[in-house]
Amino acid sequence: MASRESSCNILKIDYLMKRSQNKNTFTSENYKGRHFVLDEYYLRYFDGKLEKRGKEKGCIALPNVRAVENVENRMLDNRDNVFQVMYHENSDFFTLYIVALNTDQRDTWVTAIRQQAQKQGANFVPKYHKGVWTKTLRKYNCCDQLYRNAPGCEVATHEQQENVMPVQQQRPQQQVSVNGASKKEAKVYVAIYDYQPAEEGDLELACGEEYEILDDSREHWWQAKDKKGNQGYIPANYVKRKFDLEIYDWYYKDITRQRSEAILQEDNREGCFLVRDSSSTPGMYTLSLFTNEGSVLVRHYHIRKDSEGKFYISDKHAYPSIPDVVHYHKHNSGGLVCRLREPPRRHSAPSTAGFGHGKWEIDPDDLETGEQLGSGCFGSVNRGKWRNTPVAVKVMKCGTMSEESFVEEAKTMTQLNHPNLVQLYGVVTKAKPIMIVVELMRFGALNNYLARHKNRLLQQPMTLLEFCIQVCKGMCYLEQRKFIHRDLAARNCLVGQDHVVKVADFGLARYVIDDEYTSSAGTKFPVKWAPPEVLSYTRFSSKSDVWAFGVLMWEVFSGGEMPYSGMKNLDVVDYVITSNRRLQKPMMCPELMFKVMMHCWEAKPERRPGFPDLHQRLSGLADGGDYPLV
Repeated sequence: MASRESSCNILKIDYLMKRSQNKNTFTSENYKGRHFVLDEYYLRYFDGKLEKRGKEKGCIALPNVRAVENVENRMLDNRDNVFQVMYHENSDFFTLYIVALNTDQRDTWVTAIRQQAQKQGANFVPKYHKGVWTKTLRKYNCCDQLYRNAPGCEVATHEQQENVMPVQQQRPQQQVSVNGASKKEAKVYVAIYDYQPAEEGDLELACGEEYEILDDSREHWWQAKDKKGNQGYIPANYVKRKFDLEIYDWYYKDITRQRSEAILQEDNREGCFLVRDSSSTPGMYTLSLFTNEGSVLVRHYHIRKDSEGKFYISDKHAYPSIPDVVHYHKHNSGGLVCRLREPPRRHSAPSTAGFGHGKWEIDPDDLETGEQLGSGCFGSVNRGKWRNTPVAVKVMKCGTMSEESFVEEAKTMTQLNHPNLVQLYGVVTKAKPIMIVVELMRFGALNNYLARHKNRLLQQPMTLLEFCIQVCKGMCYLEQRKFIHRDLAARNCLVGQDHVVKVADFGLARYVIDDEYTSSAGTKFPVKWAPPEVLSYTRFSSKSDVWAFGVLMWEVFSGGEMPYSGMKNLDVVDYVITSNRRLQKPMMCPELMFKVMMHCWEAKPERRPGFPDLHQRLSGLADGGDYPLV
């Protein structure tokens, strides 16, 4: 701790009250005094008394801040002078509520945090909630938005004042005069993928073209206008701000060191490179470079900042922005093992939330069904195409699904979209049998993939850990949206190009009728992946998904073996509940990894970690920092 403090200039210190943070829900009337410290890179808070600071209790990296705004008086447990810091952590968004002594103290802290976060490149959200989420009403007390991740009901301060961009990429704010009045410059985004409209009301995108965003209040589909004046809906994950790093094909925002090595080695070209977020230093970046010289194929270089705010890999070659650094090293090695050439080939665009902005019912005439990929009690899975888009088509046997309930749920499930969830594109319900159209994953189920490559993969614990991290990211997203999987297992995760792993069939277990999931009491669920509260009382929650995730990790590190091999369902119930025993450590599994599994298998649900906590711990193992895996 001393080294971090000594290396950062402290900008502001104060003793404030904070509301205790539970990463799932907020508990009422639980406030503690904390020493808050704002430095160049972090907002941190410590325990202790007013006179003496104690142990650090929390830390927010300023580049991860998404909003710093006042909370309307009396909105938070009838208190005044409250402000909020919304931030991004482990693929999720959280809000820290802080209570100041008076209005002046609140205003100075809000201004200081906001300005320093902007200096560190924070990308603020356009809207925020001036009130707070109430778990009893399950809505915000400032508006009628009914889900926790709603975009907000108030225009953010920076959007009211100016279109703020990171310091490294700032340019003069342009004002357009309209009848003598000043008008703020439009939000301009750049398409990073092509998009063909799927239904009336969608707008075509051409990679590299600029678009004005008219309405970004929806999470996955925005209204936009092209240069010709055409308007319509576009997938939000197909465009990026004009001055964001994400418009560059060499920038891979949120991948681990292990994933970057896998991508570059599969591409296998001298000088192939990518830039990623630094796993060891929040807010900074790492350049990963492939070379055939020597035994180490991928070299990693930190991109640093000098005292003038310029970026560099070699301090002799510093530039105002990261794109400038990349441009220089494309023409000069400048201390690198070789000069930069081309980024990895991207195999396909990401999936969209449904095929179109409001499309979830699929016309069977638009579907082409090909070879069968698998079959089971519920039906079969076939390779298919929807208007030339490769898909997987699940054809449900008659009588195996509670159809009416599932169709309603499908409308919600099509709007779930994450890089580590298999996208549900839509369903066919106007013809029988019911068909479920989902994203096609090239290498099939994770358990089969593990079994096929068992000998090789068991020698690569970091690759296996990366599989677990990707599943955990998808589950973080589901947990954040209060969505329970109920059937998380390696068989329900799929493997795609570049070792991408995605969670599939989330929510489907409630509607599929299958004897394999029937307990002695007649309730349907996968017994070998179920925790005690499900086995005894059929109480499902995100914590029952955490237990199943522990079993999934066991499957991964055993090379795809069946858990509790040779045991019947009743034997498993007796083993887990009566004997309070757990699966044994797989032979090739690192001890630290098995400790994570055991934490997931705590008998009491409240003692198990949440998925954000699991992601943080697994990422620590992957980074080789405080918890080196090997």
